[in-house]
Amino acid sequence: MFGADKGNLEPGHAKLDGSKLVIGIVQARFNEAITNALAQACRAELAALGVQTKNIDHVMVPGALEVPLALQAMAEKNNYDALIALGCIIRGETYHFELVANESGAGVTRVSLDYQTPIANAILTVETLAQAEARQTDKGLDAARVAVEMANLLEDIA
Repeated sequence: MFGADKGNLEPGHAKLDGSKLVIGIVQARFNEAITNALAQACRAELAALGVQTKNIDHVMVPGALEVPLALQAMAEKNNYDALIALGCIIRGETYHFELVANESGAGVTRVSLDYQTPIANAILTVETLAQAEARQTDKGLDAARVAVEMANLLEDIA
């Protein structure tokens, strides 16, 4: 039964107070103009949600396939309330797009489940650069909100 004392367990309620949270961000450098914009929007939204700058660790990796390993290393430290994956995969003319998109997504999910750590997956998978540019700000904001909401939800459930 949902009770008023459960905060986040109220249906339709998003608890977006990040003031007590520690967040880790893993950003892929590949398609850096897009991933930098994702990171900028994400960090700005984390600040707006109350996450202190000193409580945000931000690391860079070469590309989307390296993101899950860095997330795993951070999750193993058990110092983070939530993690955020930032990247951009733009379809090319080969099967490589599917491989990178599928494997990075599966890796992010596996780390989240294995370590019971919420991970906001903002690795864009798009057809064109224009699609990536159209999504970069909104997805960065969404990643911050998802990370904060899920960290608070898991705390309430525990």
